[in-house]
Amino acid sequence: MKFIYEYKSFISKILLASDENSLTGLWLEGSKYYGKGLDVNSLYRETDIIKLTKSWLDIYFSGSKPDFNIPIKLTGTNFNLIVWMELLNISYGTTRSYGQVAKKVASKLSKKAMSAQAIGRAVGENPISIIIPCHRVIASNGDLRGYSAGLDKKLQLLRLEGLNIDEKLRVIV
Repeated sequence: MKFIYEYKSFISKILLASDENSLTGLWLEGSKYYGKGLDVNSLYRETDIIKLTKSWLDIYFSGSKPDFNIPIKLTGTNFNLIVWMELLNISYGTTRSYGQVAKKVASKLSKKAMSAQAIGRAVGENPISIIIPCHRVIASNGDLRGYSAGLDKKLQLLRLEGLNIDEKLRVIV
């Protein structure tokens, strides 16, 4: 059985999707891939996983780092899965460049190099935003680039995590 639920944050409405055991989707309203892959027969219900996710989001949106993990289930290409799992290694309040993520993924795939653009495409298709922190991936010069829900939301999420970002949308280190 598949379930959906709407969570409201100060940044936007968020659509949550789950099965009985795992979170399967988390999309900010206006995201390019909003609700991608949702079962049309999904029931609107606040399941235990949804309740746990809501608690996690409540802590996150209060400006704190949640100290527990949400069980997730990802569906995607092997490449996308590797990229999304690598994003989980980017700590709260920190960022990585697309190039840095590309080097890590290339290493996992036993390749010498990996295109930052390929990483960007996979990052953009992340079905579990915020929890899989695609918002923490930035350009190599520190600029905020690409976010399927819009740069304004990426900016808000990074500032919520305590990052300093200038008027040119560049992370100040």
